[in-house]
Amino acid sequence: MRLVIDCFKLVKGKGKSIGIYNLAQSLVQHLTATNKSGEHCEEIIVLGNEYNRKDFDIPGIRFVLMKGNPLNKLTCIVWELFLVPGKARKYGADRILFPRGYRPLFYRGKDTVIIHDLIPFYYDKHFPGVLNRFENAYIMSRLKASMKHADRIITISEFSRKEIDAMCPGSGSRVNVIYNGLNKVQASEEKCALSPERPYIYATASKLPHKNAAGVLKTYDAYFHQTDNPARLVVVGIPGTEEFEISEEAAAYVTCYKYIERTEDMHSLLAGARAFLFLSLIEGFGFPPLEAMQLGVPVVSSDRTALAEVVGDAGLLTDPDNYAQTVECLNRVLEDEELCAGLIQKGYANVTRFDWGSRIAAYWEELSR
Repeated sequence: MRLVIDCFKLVKGKGKSIGIYNLAQSLVQHLTATNKSGEHCEEIIVLGNEYNRKDFDIPGIRFVLMKGNPLNKLTCIVWELFLVPGKARKYGADRILFPRGYRPLFYRGKDTVIIHDLIPFYYDKHFPGVLNRFENAYIMSRLKASMKHADRIITISEFSRKEIDAMCPGSGSRVNVIYNGLNKVQASEEKCALSPERPYIYATASKLPHKNAAGVLKTYDAYFHQTDNPARLVVVGIPGTEEFEISEEAAAYVTCYKYIERTEDMHSLLAGARAFLFLSLIEGFGFPPLEAMQLGVPVVSSDRTALAEVVGDAGLLTDPDNYAQTVECLNRVLEDEELCAGLIQKGYANVTRFDWGSRIAAYWEELSR
């Protein structure tokens, strides 16, 4: 088998999600590492660009530099709609893998798309107008067409599988759930210079409504006014609290970082937290709670969508719209040492479900069909 992987449109730090880029990079690395003797396929070919060459042009991979600018939207549309089939034929693809989830309009060979989530449809229903209407309509039409016509579909949670089946009835026999592999995260033993006075709660959010920064800050405001000695809050993903509903008194205890450049600093900041708060409204998978578990930080997580199956009983699950319930969860984590110790141990056990060894075996089995 000759496997071709379409990575032309992947540029780190650009586009919808850094998560898709990181998954594709890790997947290529692990596919290569487990195919050194050609036991799974004859050749792995990556169709890439100049921006991602340093990450995908690795030993064991035949990296082919594609012409065109992947940052140009028209170039990307023409590429994904019309040009990929010719490249697949040129390089003798027995199967082509699309990590971003979009297949070309006309392709008769074996292909596999990875559908990470159906969040564009969620925005169309719940937050119309937040995303560019024309761009989101195009994305939704492309996702629907890809799900309908792909030979095989990989998705990353049972929640997403059910969403796909609801949108494309009868697709179940073509869909395989393979949870994302989890890369190991490490934190420096030294206290991070970004850390506030302990104890503090660490939360991730963004200005995108589904990441629910508003809910995080409303929850903290409620917690702050019910507590004599409140823990501080660190929010990574927003520049400040000014655009959100929170009292001045509570806001004074909040530190925001829109972006932390050094991954080591971000992980060290997380590792020093007393609790990790994640109140996303929709996730196709949900890496952040698992990263907190790796670092031994108790998790309070939204119970929505895929998060319930990813977090399981290794964290405290809460309705992100129920601020009183979430405050109660935070208080339990902040005050109950025995509960914290138990959650930390359950977290360590939970993350083993997502080790790359088992994930890559499932990928090879699926791609060899």
